[in-house]
Amino acid sequence: MLQGIHNALGWIPFFSTPPSTRQMFATALVLAIMILPTIIAISRDSLISLPPQLRQGAYGLGATRWETIMQVLLPAGLSGIIGSVMLALGRALGETMAAAMLIGNANRVNVSLFAPASTISALIANQFGEASGLQRSALFYQALILMILTLIVNMLAEVIVSRFQQVE
Repeated sequence: MLQGIHNALGWIPFFSTPPSTRQMFATALVLAIMILPTIIAISRDSLISLPPQLRQGAYGLGATRWETIMQVLLPAGLSGIIGSVMLALGRALGETMAAAMLIGNANRVNVSLFAPASTISALIANQFGEASGLQRSALFYQALILMILTLIVNMLAEVIVSRFQQVE
């Protein structure tokens, strides 16, 4: 399947590298599957915690089941759903071992989704044991960058969730 995508769309830089077993696309797919339970569980809890009067009021006004879900329940629980997505994104940012095993650990920049690459957390996990001197300092600097990125994502999540809570 991936070879067919490469053959048909190889002229686009995102698909320019022939697919291999170690690639960014497979890593992204695995991380997406790994964060889905977090998103689903927290979103479900957010929707279950809504007061039953919202649903009953919508039904009382003549709304169908899908109108109630789409126009009443989802907007009311949107802050919890957005929060679950942002929490899962933070988890995916820090995921080390799945990324380290799947992405290929290539220390070069490539825009193709089928090319091997590396993540900051995988780079730290793979190289820290043998590192010394300047290389260890560079790995600590990368850890600081990763921590700052995670902090920015968490602050952005807080801002987005608070904005959606104000709208409700």
